[in-house]
Amino acid sequence: MAPDAVCGAGLPLRFVLPPAVAPAYEAHIHATGEVPTRADDWHDFFNALAWCVWPQAKAACNARHLEVLRQREAAGLGGRGPQRDVLTQFDECGVLVVSCDPQIPALLAAHEWLEVFWTRRARLVATTRFLVFGHASWDQLRAPFIGLCAKALYRVVPPGWFEQPAAQCQAEADAWLAGRLADAQCPLGREHLSPLPLLGIPGVTPESEAADYYTDTRQFRPLRRKAAPAPS
Repeated sequence: MAPDAVCGAGLPLRFVLPPAVAPAYEAHIHATGEVPTRADDWHDFFNALAWCVWPQAKAACNARHLEVLRQREAAGLGGRGPQRDVLTQFDECGVLVVSCDPQIPALLAAHEWLEVFWTRRARLVATTRFLVFGHASWDQLRAPFIGLCAKALYRVVPPGWFEQPAAQCQAEADAWLAGRLADAQCPLGREHLSPLPLLGIPGVTPESEAADYYTDTRQFRPLRRKAAPAPS
């Protein structure tokens, strides 16, 4: 079990072996509180860990899946729809980037990789935290590869935010993210997420300790879109 964690319907959460016939994943969790979890599977292990670390946000994501599913059924629409696809993508490979320097998220969203990861490296380390939400990203970081990217959601906070104990920062970030994922008035869309090369984050790989590392366009690609996502 995940202490204090509940599904989107408020039922206590339990990790169980998958049934012989695979159920509709999000609907099953919502209806039973049971998260199908394969034994000896890293992907499922990190999903369970995410429920422990992000209990409010995971529950909000589960609840939002069911809200959208029911809306589509009531409208006579088939398929998952774009909102559920984005929720799933963030659930798998999302990262919440929290910074007290508004320029850092803006530079990251604009793909100014050399500037933000190298030229302003000390400033980045002092003002910004990369909080991984997606369990697939944690799994992939066990054996990182060139081009490994997450989908980033940016948040600017006051400088005092970082003066809280680490556990309090995480709990507050969880509550904030839960509110963002549950916001039906401004549902999370692809336009709100930005590619983030995880191997560019200082300290993730020793190769990043040189400026030339950030000129490799196989993973540090220039921005092609007309507009970058704005920090929340």
